[in-house]
Amino acid sequence: MSESTFARGGTAGRGLGIPRALRGWVLPAVLIALWWAAVAFGWSKSPLLVAPSKVWDTAVEQIASGKLFTALAASLWRDLAGFAIGTTVGLVFGTALGLSRLFEKMVGPTFHTVKQISLFAWIPLISVWFGLGDTAKVVFLSLAAFFPVVLNTFEGIRGVPADLLEVARVLRFTRGQTLWRVVLPAASPSIFAGIHLALIYAWLATLGAEYLLVSGKGIGNTMIDGRENFWMDLVLFGVIVVGLVGFTLNWIAGHIEARLLRWRGRSVAAH
Repeated sequence: MSESTFARGGTAGRGLGIPRALRGWVLPAVLIALWWAAVAFGWSKSPLLVAPSKVWDTAVEQIASGKLFTALAASLWRDLAGFAIGTTVGLVFGTALGLSRLFEKMVGPTFHTVKQISLFAWIPLISVWFGLGDTAKVVFLSLAAFFPVVLNTFEGIRGVPADLLEVARVLRFTRGQTLWRVVLPAASPSIFAGIHLALIYAWLATLGAEYLLVSGKGIGNTMIDGRENFWMDLVLFGVIVVGLVGFTLNWIAGHIEARLLRWRGRSVAAH
């Protein structure tokens, strides 16, 4: 596609008259408007569809009482703990798998078999070994973060161009220098992509863990309380909070990744 085509596309986008900072809010605004209209004009008589104003009142009550912050703090603590553990172990394991052919032959087949098991299939085993408390949830979230980090680290290291390794040999780098100056920098885009995925998967798994391992507080438990008492305003409020937290985590991870990998340059999609 020619440069002029991109220029015309950019001009067409600016012609919409929507500031760049607000473009991402267009679809949510439309959905909220349709939601309000469905309730206001009686398009749906289902008790499952409550008015946006009622969800807003519930949000105000949850914030004013401190219940939201208590639940959110519990969920985020589990999420970040599981993410940190799973990512750390995944980086070490993935690096060993990528660097050592012998280690790959010994451990690789088992790992590639285990990764095919659905994450939620581990819940019964984890609950028997660790109970239903925070320890079991953190173990579950660690697994969620572990697999994408291992796979992307392994693929990134194995994908390092042979030319770079040849340069390292010519410069007589030691194995440690080759690892830190050549292999890891070259593999860093794939590694950071795995860490980014791990953060997303860990947050998604947080809600799953709170649904299936129901002991304790958390935003997932808040949604369970709403479902059991048929408080759909509380359930919808929980859904919105989960989405906003997920968006925020993804935004933070994306900006950190972009800053650390600035040397790659900007992609076409970034313009």
